[in-house]
Amino acid sequence: MSKLVVIEGIGKRETIQKYLGSDYEVFATKGHVRDLPVKSLAIDMENHFEPKYELMPDKKTIVANLKEKAKKSEKVYLATDPDREGEAISWHIAHILGLNNSDNIRIEFNEISKNAITKALEKPRAIDINLVDAQQARRVLDRLVGYKVSPIISKKIQPKLSAGRVQSVTLELVVDREREIQNFKPEEYWQIVAKLSKQNDSTIFNATLTNKDGKKIKVESEKQKDEVLDAIKGKDFKVSAIKRSITKSNPPAPYITSTMQQDALNKLNMSLKQTSSAAQNLYEGVEIKGEGKTALITYIRTDSVRVSPQMQEIAKTFITEKYGKNYVPEKPNIFKTKQSAQDAHEAIRPIHLEITPEVVKGQVENNLYKLYKLIYERFLASQMVPATYNSVSIDIDAGAYTFKASGRTPIFDGYTKVYQEYQSKEKDDETEQKLLPELTEGEILNCHEIKTEQKFTKPPARYTEASLVKVMEEKGIGRPATYVPTITTLERREYTEKDGKQIKPTELGFVVCDTLKKHFPDIMDITFTAKMEDTLDEISTGKEEWHKVIEDFYKDFKIELEKASGSKDKVERPVEVSDVVCDKCGAKMVVRVGQYGKFLACPNFPNCKNIKSIEIKVGVCPKCHKDILEKTSHAGKKFYGCSGYPDCDFVAWDKPTNRTCPKCNDILLKKGGRTYCHNQSCDYYEYEKKAE
Repeated sequence: MSKLVVIEGIGKRETIQKYLGSDYEVFATKGHVRDLPVKSLAIDMENHFEPKYELMPDKKTIVANLKEKAKKSEKVYLATDPDREGEAISWHIAHILGLNNSDNIRIEFNEISKNAITKALEKPRAIDINLVDAQQARRVLDRLVGYKVSPIISKKIQPKLSAGRVQSVTLELVVDREREIQNFKPEEYWQIVAKLSKQNDSTIFNATLTNKDGKKIKVESEKQKDEVLDAIKGKDFKVSAIKRSITKSNPPAPYITSTMQQDALNKLNMSLKQTSSAAQNLYEGVEIKGEGKTALITYIRTDSVRVSPQMQEIAKTFITEKYGKNYVPEKPNIFKTKQSAQDAHEAIRPIHLEITPEVVKGQVENNLYKLYKLIYERFLASQMVPATYNSVSIDIDAGAYTFKASGRTPIFDGYTKVYQEYQSKEKDDETEQKLLPELTEGEILNCHEIKTEQKFTKPPARYTEASLVKVMEEKGIGRPATYVPTITTLERREYTEKDGKQIKPTELGFVVCDTLKKHFPDIMDITFTAKMEDTLDEISTGKEEWHKVIEDFYKDFKIELEKASGSKDKVERPVEVSDVVCDKCGAKMVVRVGQYGKFLACPNFPNCKNIKSIEIKVGVCPKCHKDILEKTSHAGKKFYGCSGYPDCDFVAWDKPTNRTCPKCNDILLKKGGRTYCHNQSCDYYEYEKKAE
C-alpha cells in the first residue's frame, strides 16, 4: 500500500510526485473543500458564533475520490500550504476523512525540493489548532462584516453592493488620497542652478542654491528669484567648504510578498495579477531541460525576510566562486523582520542557485523569466557586501548665498554587481552628479550661466497597485495573501478604476466610502483594522481565544448595525441621462441600477414604465453587418445580440472579437484566455499567449 500526500494546488502535484517516488501518491484538492455556504450567514449567533461549514458543491467529486484513496492508503499526510489558511484546509480535510487532529498527520515545507520534502516527512506533527482558530476567526469576522453591512449599504445606495473588513478600509485609503489631490493647492517655487567650472577648465558642473546667510532658503516667487539674481550678479563664486567621506549603500533584504509585488510593477511593469500568477508557477514548478518539472522559488506568501543558515552558507560558497571572496561579508547579513509580521517561513528566494536566470531563459514564458531573474538577483545581493563610494559635498558662496554641489564615485560595487535598486524618475534637483573636479577651499570658480526654473509643488500621487500594497503593509491592513484579492475586488465592484497605472475611486466608490464612514466608524478605522490583525496573530500563538475575540467585536458592531438599520437616510445620487429616447413618451431615458445591474428607465415613471437594456457596441454582425450589442437578460446574465433583431437572430453568450475564423469566416468569440469560433460545427480555437 502506498502513502497518500494531500496538497492544495494541482500545479505542484507533478513536482512533488517526482521527489516522493512510487511509494507515495500525491492528491490535489484544488484549494478549499469545506467552507461557509454562500447563500446564508452560516454562523450560529446564539452558540458563540460557531461557523456552520459545508462541503463545497463543486468539490463533491474531488472529496469522493479523496476518501476512496485515503481508504486504500497505508498513511495519510496533509501537506497543504505552510500558512494559516493551509492549516485550516488540513483541518477540514482531517474532519472529512475522520483523522485525529492530534496524530502526526501534518507536514509542511517552505520550498518544493527533495531535501525539504524528505525532512518534512521525517518530522510530521499534529494539526496546529491555534493557527486553525486564527483562520476561523478571520473567516467569521469577514463573513459577519460582509453579510451584515452589505445589505444596509445596498438599501441606502443601490442594490447588490458589498462591504468587507479589509476591502472597505482599503477603499478609504484610495478615496482619502483622491480628496487630498482634489484639495491640493500648488505652491510656487523657483530652482536656481549655477553652471560652474574651475579656472582654465571646460568641465562644467551644477550647483544648486540652498542657503542664505547660513539658513535654508526657498525662493517662492519670481520677485524673490530676481532679488537673488541681482544680489549675486558680479559676485565671485568661492568654494567655502568641502566635505569628503566614504559612504556605503547596504544591500536590500530579500523579497517578501509586498516588496516583490512593488518591484515587479516598478521594474518589470507587471500587474499584481501577472506577478501573482508568475510567482505561483515558479513556486509550483516549471519544465527545465534535463530536470523535468522543477520548483524554482520558495513559498510566495510571506512577510518575513529571514533566510535559513543552510541557504546562507550555500549563497556564501556560490558568491565566492562566481564573484570572489571580497563580495562576501565576514558574517551573514541578518535583516530585521517587521514586528507585525507572522514570520512563519523564509523570505522569497531561489531554491537552486545553480539554476541561474540564464538557464531558464527561453524555457519559460518571459514573465516567469523576468520575475525569477528579479528574485534571484535580489536574493544574491542580500547576501553580499555593501557598495562603497567616494562622496564629496561642496559649498560654494556667492555673496550671502550658498550653492551646493555633490558627487559620488564608486570605490567597490559590492551587491550592485548583481542588483540595482529601483530609482524613481521624479528626482527634482540637479545637485548630484557622478564626477566633480578636484577643488580646494577658497578657490574661485567660473560661472558660465545661472539657470532658473519656475516649479510648483505637486499633489500626492494616486496609488498604483504597488504603492497601495506598500501602504497596506505599512499600516498593517491585511496580510500577504489578501493584498491582491482586496485590490482586484475593489475594481471588480466598480468602486475603483484604473487611469493608466494609477488607481482612482469612482463616483460609486466615494459614495460607498462616505456611507460606511458615517454608519460604521469602527470598521472604517484603519488603526482598528490593524489592531484586529494583531489580535488574529495572538490567536495563532494561543494568547487569545477566538470565540471571545468575535464576541468582543460583535458587542460594538451590533450597536452600529442597529443604528444604521434604523436610520432612514438614503443616498441621493446624481441622475445619469443617456442619449436614448423613450419610444413611448419621447423623454431621454436615464440610467438606473437594479438587482441585475444597470438598465435604462424612463424618467417619467410611474406615468411611463418603459425600460430598456443598456446596449454597448462590441462588434459587427457576421450575418447582416449591423452592430453587435452587449445586452443584459432579465435574469441579469450578459449576452451579445444583433441590433437588427428581430430581423437578424445572431446571439452569443461570449464576447465577439471582431476577428473572423480562418476556417469558416464566422466571427470568433472569446472566453477567458480561449478564443473560439461562433459556428458550432467548426472546431477552430486558440489560446491566448501570456503577455510579456
